[in-house]
Amino acid sequence: MAKQLILCNCSGTQDIDKAGLEQATGLRCSAVHSALCTTQGEQAAAALAEGDALICCRQEHRFFEELAAELDQPAAPLTDLRDRAGWSDDPAPKLPKMAALLAEAALDVPAEKSLDVISEGLCLVIGAGDVALAAADRLKDALGVTVLLTDDTDPPDTRAYDVIRGDLKRAEGALGGFSLRIDALQQVDPAGRGPLQWTAPKDGARTECDIILDLTGGTPLFPAPQKREGYLRADPGSVTAVADATLQASQMVGTFEKPLYVATEPLLCAHSRASKIGCTNCLDVCPTGAIRPDGDHVTVDPMICAGCGACSALCPSGAISYDAPSPATIFRRIQVLASTYRKAGGTAPRLLVCDTGFGQEMISLAARYSRGLPADVIPLEVPALSGFGHAEMLAALASGFADVAILLAPTTERDALDRELPMAEAIAGPGKLRLLDVADPDALCDALYNAEAPATPLDTPVLPMGSRRQVARLSARALRGEDDVLPLPEDAPYGAVLVDIDACTLCLSCVSLCPSGALVENPDRPELRFQEDACLQCGLCSNVCPEDAISYEPRMNLRDEALGQVVLNEEEPFACIECGSLFGVKSTIERITEKLAGKHSMFGTDSAAKLIQMCDDCRVKAQFHSKDNPFAAGEKPRVRTTDDYFSKRRDH
Repeated sequence: MAKQLILCNCSGTQDIDKAGLEQATGLRCSAVHSALCTTQGEQAAAALAEGDALICCRQEHRFFEELAAELDQPAAPLTDLRDRAGWSDDPAPKLPKMAALLAEAALDVPAEKSLDVISEGLCLVIGAGDVALAAADRLKDALGVTVLLTDDTDPPDTRAYDVIRGDLKRAEGALGGFSLRIDALQQVDPAGRGPLQWTAPKDGARTECDIILDLTGGTPLFPAPQKREGYLRADPGSVTAVADATLQASQMVGTFEKPLYVATEPLLCAHSRASKIGCTNCLDVCPTGAIRPDGDHVTVDPMICAGCGACSALCPSGAISYDAPSPATIFRRIQVLASTYRKAGGTAPRLLVCDTGFGQEMISLAARYSRGLPADVIPLEVPALSGFGHAEMLAALASGFADVAILLAPTTERDALDRELPMAEAIAGPGKLRLLDVADPDALCDALYNAEAPATPLDTPVLPMGSRRQVARLSARALRGEDDVLPLPEDAPYGAVLVDIDACTLCLSCVSLCPSGALVENPDRPELRFQEDACLQCGLCSNVCPEDAISYEPRMNLRDEALGQVVLNEEEPFACIECGSLFGVKSTIERITEKLAGKHSMFGTDSAAKLIQMCDDCRVKAQFHSKDNPFAAGEKPRVRTTDDYFSKRRDH
């Protein structure tokens, strides 16, 4: 049974066209209520009892969740119409936008993958004695506490928790699995009368804990410390900050779900081959250090990954892709928003991409206290702004959006977006993409209402399907035509390989190491072939080329020729002087003959020099029949037996 939309106009503060929504979305709609969360609670309960409902109110989520629990029903999904569409000073019709938002909310999205993280409450408090010991006193009844003192404080008289002193040299891990190494470790010696004393210092001590409460106020133990789960920091000079961090630490006991943000395909990774480094995009951009080299590919530590999505946006091959939700889900949401908007009578929608925290709150504040969003601006909430790369931007334009704006949050990692936006603009053309860096609802409204007239959207939108590379190319052809070559920024993952044919010896080292198969050989002739559409511009072929004959041209070739193979370099093969079969490269064989014949001890004679100009089979035959045949040997010695030894004894 299709989902039923449970509608509410929030005390008549927004106009909702039930019939128009049913026609545009194909979904059943309830009567338009006005106070589901208060006086019309019975109608809400009846709708929940029917099941398969989508409630169009997100503000009162707690009420609807409690109501579902009372009815012993699963919590119904919620979406927001009021803040995103209904509350707006724009006089234009709201129906197309409402229909688009509801159709997108009704999509079946795969459940997020996760793993269980167990924290037993072992907490390490680090800091000076006055602050760290006070925090330990508050935590000792809730957690298993160890205090690592960073000053010369004497051991406290209490044994309610452990106290140590030393130099913390290294910390690794995350919630439920921290590992630490401490030098000059001193523990409390509980024996003897009088004040407690420290033991002698020892280096190389190792310990583990579930939670770290860092009250040193110094350099964080981890990169992007705010993203490291289980690692809490507070300014030791702020009583409020220390109290908040202490309270947060006390709650970190039990089993938690850790989302698995990314999916990996190691065989697609272009990080390295044969100890030659190629692509390092994900390693360079990861803020938490969750990605590390692992042979020819990279590996992602799911416990450290904070889900920013930057690696997915910059990965040229798809070896790392965001999976919460997947790119395919994002493409589907974009397409449904655009197509439903047009079906409901809209003409030129604009997409506003925001995160599910700051961006969602900004839109709600703009609706309540400012002008709200324009009627043609459709918000798309994503969990990771940094993962909304050039493929997603192009897909939005190719799906029928006139332009795309990305509302940055204060915590947004900018590195990936600062690379992806210029590349998307180079492909899509100017004036269609922009970043909004505002922190005030009025400023957001001004930026959207006062924007230049959007570009005309595509007359015939395309359906974005396939990998991110395939979607980017499909979108580019729809936006720019099918007979264009677009220059791209230097760090683009699309482009041509250029070969200096005067320097290239056709050794084909580049072919053997190309991770995507863009460079291939011709088994019948000395040829280097290239398929531009498959090239990742990873740098491996250039790094491995012994002659430095390879360079790159970043571009997106939209012509059909990019899908086929072209010859980058070719030479005449050499004919074996014995059998005439073709082998090797003629210029190379001649160059080797010139350098070695009569000049090297192995090729000092004419007959030996001719071996260079023979194919493998003829070379073996010539050596076998030569006077100094290296394959020839004397008669195989007879194996000595026990009888031979006994016979030798008798003779003596």
